[in-house]
Amino acid sequence: MDTEAVRALFDRQMRRQAPADGPGAVVERVGAVVRQTAAGPGAESDGGWNGVLWSDLDAGSADAAIGEQIRHFTSLGLEFEWKVYSHDAPHDLPRRLVAAGFTSEPAETLMVAETAGLPRDVALPEGVRLVAVTDTAGAELMAEVHEQAFGADRSHTLERLTAQLAAAPGSVAAAVAMAGDVPVSAARMELPAGPEFAGLWGGGTVPAWRGRGLYRALVAFRTRLAAERGYRYMQVDASSRSRPILRRLGFEELSTTTPYIYTP
Repeated sequence: MDTEAVRALFDRQMRRQAPADGPGAVVERVGAVVRQTAAGPGAESDGGWNGVLWSDLDAGSADAAIGEQIRHFTSLGLEFEWKVYSHDAPHDLPRRLVAAGFTSEPAETLMVAETAGLPRDVALPEGVRLVAVTDTAGAELMAEVHEQAFGADRSHTLERLTAQLAAAPGSVAAAVAMAGDVPVSAARMELPAGPEFAGLWGGGTVPAWRGRGLYRALVAFRTRLAAERGYRYMQVDASSRSRPILRRLGFEELSTTTPYIYTP
């Protein structure tokens, strides 16, 4: 895989020309910044993402652009994220964001693989089955896994996934691994209309079930679905825990990405 060419394609399709990632969200380009606004005054929150997807800034324009985004989102009373990639300019953009009041979160690695080269055979431990998430009951099971796997507030996962399934079911695919009646692992896949990249998100396993191949099985399950729908690439923001598994499956590292959060 030509990593530089694929990274440029990713920047164009998934950042500069990014489709909205949820019902009610609006993506717009303002000057040299592309941002998504998922909620506004009086809007019902569905757990949607608010933030900056892409920017084309330099030392002379960065501070003014940062200030404009702060004004936009704070005028709506919204916390937002500036998603910075290691290849973004200017090189000191992270320092400028921190100086403006942003707080950084742990970096992740942007990894991409060609769908055709990934395994699609779903191998599950004995007694475990995969259940497709298609309704609120399934979303609740997935939120339960995320709460145990990541220590995350289940309401965010539940609200966002439920809204996607209701408004645009073709834009997301999700599954929960069940050991009997107990949810033990879960993951979803974003299927944007237009881009060649399917996005792997939220793959997590409860602590007692780690190391048994469930993460790999859920990657294979989603790869098979993505291939059936014609996506050429699979993309994931990988944590340090999942990066070695993805590397063994055939994913390559294209960049790193760090969330910078601004809270009004």
